[in-house]
Amino acid sequence: MNVIQTDLPGVLLLEPKVFGDARGFFLESWNRRTFADLGLELDFVQDNHSRSARGVLRGIHYQIRQPQGKLVRVVAGSVFDVAVDLRKSSPHYGRWVGYELSAENHRMLWIPPGFGHGFLVLSERADFLYKTTEYYAPAWDRGVRWDDPDIGIVWPLEALQGGQPQLSAKDAAQPLLEDAEVFA
Repeated sequence: MNVIQTDLPGVLLLEPKVFGDARGFFLESWNRRTFADLGLELDFVQDNHSRSARGVLRGIHYQIRQPQGKLVRVVAGSVFDVAVDLRKSSPHYGRWVGYELSAENHRMLWIPPGFGHGFLVLSERADFLYKTTEYYAPAWDRGVRWDDPDIGIVWPLEALQGGQPQLSAKDAAQPLLEDAEVFA
């Protein structure tokens, strides 16, 4: 596993070893020992799978209590995946990193608790898988606006016809960072 440190300490871009031949490929996306050797003693409790069409933007989401660590990857299509530091006590508070994750590049992103997460679908459709360290808790579900100027995420909107993402009503109504409930 190739581990790439990002500009946000704790957020890791992971490149698994891919073994391919004329038949296809094999990769190991999760192995408790491999991750422990990387210093990530993780106990995943839930696996999620979402499918979205081109231009769908999901996020920026997090749980204020029962915060989730997420190991995310794409198994069909491609997305621009983003993590935002939402820990007020962090020197990196409000900063973000973003990477293209795709079925072709096999990259994964580890997003620890205390970070918000979102993604924009770049392909016709994308199947997005993520493992979480805590169960989904709707009462603690929170978010911040995808286009908050204080965060300043540079989404690749030029890849979209019309240049605007498709948002859920919930995501369109998320508060700005200055008004959001965030981590201490």
